[in-house]
Amino acid sequence: MRFARLGQPGKEIPVASIDGHLLDLRPITPDIDAAFLANDPVGSVTAGLERLTELDGAGALRVGAPIARPGTVYCIGMNYAAHAREGGAEPPEDIIVFLKPAHTIVGPDDAISLPPQTSTVDWEAELAIVIGKRAWQLPDAGAAREHIAGFAVANDLSERTWQLQRSGGQWSKGKGAPGFCPLGPWLVTADSVDPSDLHIQSFVNGDARQDSRTSDMIFDVDTIVANLSTHTVLEPGDVILTGTPEGVAVSGRFPYLQAGDTVEIAIEHLGRQRQHVVAAAATVA
Repeated sequence: MRFARLGQPGKEIPVASIDGHLLDLRPITPDIDAAFLANDPVGSVTAGLERLTELDGAGALRVGAPIARPGTVYCIGMNYAAHAREGGAEPPEDIIVFLKPAHTIVGPDDAISLPPQTSTVDWEAELAIVIGKRAWQLPDAGAAREHIAGFAVANDLSERTWQLQRSGGQWSKGKGAPGFCPLGPWLVTADSVDPSDLHIQSFVNGDARQDSRTSDMIFDVDTIVANLSTHTVLEPGDVILTGTPEGVAVSGRFPYLQAGDTVEIAIEHLGRQRQHVVAAAATVA
């Protein structure tokens, strides 16, 4: 099953895509949020189908992030060996974790607004995990999948100067500007897709940048969830970005993003997002 949220920011309508129809979920849930994800979302929609109708005009609505603002956004660094090496590092022996603020989550096609006085904003195509069941101290990777609600496409935008030169080794400073995590268009439920070998790509102005498969990850989805759960509590609605393949600007092979560019991120079975890059904005509306 696939879920989405359609409408203007703060007024998104939750929908489910079933047999080519976008069904309005408001009769059974006010949003695609932690409470909905923790309460058997597929079963809830299936049981309530007779109460659901197609959303009129859905095709004309903005696509929002497929979940309401998460509690925490976790990020796994250098999880593809080739990407680690293009940044001048060896692949890690244990997962590297940093955080993005929840306010960075925006719709998959919302514009990227470059922060003021920056010139090193980079794209990063990533598979996102969305947690559906509280996880703490899972015994092993085999226990992880039942705690996953689903998967989505993400762009872990990064201001590399802030991340690498001004952060004191703590990468989050370069990850938290407004809109720095386009997510979606879909939340595809864990029973509908195998995340172990998905084609993942990025493009800038139509030119290929990243082209890899999730099977190239050093730490797979279940290992990431189990490992994180040994250090912190994962809550329903939390998002985990699983790392990016090689082919980003920090490699020195491509220019950083500039106003007027268009970025596209695509993952097999999960959808495609497209962002237009606009000039620096000094304030948040």
